[in-house]
Amino acid sequence: QVQLAESGGGSVEAGGSLTLACEASGYTNSIWYMAWFRQVPGKEREGVAAIDGDGVTNYADFVKGRFTISRDNAKNILYLQMSALALDDTATYYCAAEEDTALGAGLHPEFEYQWWGQGTQVTVSS
Repeated sequence: QVQLAESGGGSVEAGGSLTLACEASGYTNSIWYMAWFRQVPGKEREGVAAIDGDGVTNYADFVKGRFTISRDNAKNILYLQMSALALDDTATYYCAAEEDTALGAGLHPEFEYQWWGQGTQVTVSS
């Protein structure tokens, strides 16, 4: 139905910036809600930012003011602009999507999303 592929991960120095992209393919017209998650070894996957089909965004407290989520619906690409990166931002970042138009505002847990990318690694060094 929908396939997601992340890109843009890599290594960056603390305080630097990096932009991730998630390209959606397949039946992309079915996508309503999209989000970025991240996960480190031994920890639960956590929501970073989300955006619905109307462009309404939500952010985790630990990234608000530093990260910006956006989407290009014409190109079916989701972005995550990351600035002022810190060591704690090191993680595998995942793109997720869901078709449920009733999904309300806010960050939702991973079980709410039916489509996932393979993840892209972000490593922040000092």
